[in-house]
Amino acid sequence: MRKGNEYEFIIEHSEFPALGVAYLDDFKIYIKGAVPGQKVTARIIKKKKDYAEAKIVSVIEDVPYKIEAECPHFGQCGGCTSQFIPYEKQLELKKQQVLKLFKDNLETAVSKEEAEVFNNLEIQYSPELYEYRNKMEFTFGNYEKDGQLNLGMHVKNKSFSVITVDHCKIVDNDFRKIITIIVNYFRKENLTFYKVMKKEGYLRNLVVRKAKNTGEILVNLVTTSQINFDLKPLTELLVNADYDGVFKGFIHTINDRLSEIVQPDEIKVLYGEDHITEEILGLKFKISPFSFFQTNSRGAEKLYSIVKDFIEESKAKVVFDLYCGTGTIGQIAAPEAKKVIGIELIEEAVKAANENAKLNGLTNCEFIAGDVAQVIKNIHEKPDLIILDPPRPGVHPKAMDYVIKFNAPKIVYVSCNPKSLMVDLKSLGEAGYAIKKVVLMDMFPHTPHTEAICLLEHEKSIDR
Repeated sequence: MRKGNEYEFIIEHSEFPALGVAYLDDFKIYIKGAVPGQKVTARIIKKKKDYAEAKIVSVIEDVPYKIEAECPHFGQCGGCTSQFIPYEKQLELKKQQVLKLFKDNLETAVSKEEAEVFNNLEIQYSPELYEYRNKMEFTFGNYEKDGQLNLGMHVKNKSFSVITVDHCKIVDNDFRKIITIIVNYFRKENLTFYKVMKKEGYLRNLVVRKAKNTGEILVNLVTTSQINFDLKPLTELLVNADYDGVFKGFIHTINDRLSEIVQPDEIKVLYGEDHITEEILGLKFKISPFSFFQTNSRGAEKLYSIVKDFIEESKAKVVFDLYCGTGTIGQIAAPEAKKVIGIELIEEAVKAANENAKLNGLTNCEFIAGDVAQVIKNIHEKPDLIILDPPRPGVHPKAMDYVIKFNAPKIVYVSCNPKSLMVDLKSLGEAGYAIKKVVLMDMFPHTPHTEAICLLEHEKSIDR
């Protein structure tokens, strides 16, 4: 087997995140986007000592359960990957992939009771399969060199190509309308998009947020400072458009950094407010331009209801909400808690969290800005319950040391990455925490991602 050569493969099973697995002469091959039952031709793009990675060239035999994708951009857009799979089958595959992660990483390290928890794993469906996202980050670019300006998503397998996704099905009509208005306007104005390699150009990104339950819309245009362009005419077009929701604000973010991540050097409010408000489980949450908030509002309601069930009775207890974002989970726990202490790296999110607590009449919440691994050293209260909701890499090892030292009777872990979850569950298991419940929540239909919510109890908590 040689890198660059093409071979025929039969996909035998899949592994997280949605990687088809085939074998060639007992050599394991990972094929992105392939599903069990397919026969494909794929090109070897990477070869390691004990595995290889391949890219699909063509599908020779497809699966019998294949369906027609709802979105006209599917297959070209690099966003959704599994619209051709019926939703029930998507859930089944995600569940199997997480279960395999457990068996490969934890099964021999846990008790029979904990293994049984995973063997009885359940996955909750998203309440909405389409138009479910409350936030999308779009990129300015073109499909081919010297082609017309596009605004949308990167093309699958072509990292420097962008297509306009004005018929995207995972956002609603207001998103699609905003994309159309903005890309048509800038095409007429003949403005350049930012080219990463040359470090030249004006237009970078468009970030649109729309609160599902309140309908409030916030538009954030991200550009460089290389052109001093009058955005008043575009502002008028956006403000005067006919929306299903309520247009609350238009902001202009200037970003001259080399990184493609949307980061502000300067923010200008061109119209209205610099935030929107969403309502989840009877609480209100102010969402600012750069704060984290679950991107599936209706799914978040189910997710947080599961967390609430796991927390159970938290009355007169101290709750630590680590990686708290805008403080959503901590505030859901707050009405029955003695005190909630939240920690979050992003200062803007912490500011919003404290404002949200006031908005909801919660006086027992304190949200602190800083790196969890550093801030946690200076907290002297002893937690009865720790909520962990870390980013994709999981809990930082230094932060995990402090989490373990606090010796809380219960931990509720909300994970957006089952791979890093397995690493952290092993660390917590070695520290005396047993896995009591695990539920998967599908927050991102038609993508490889899934959330996992785990309840852990310390083996000595019964003696407390």
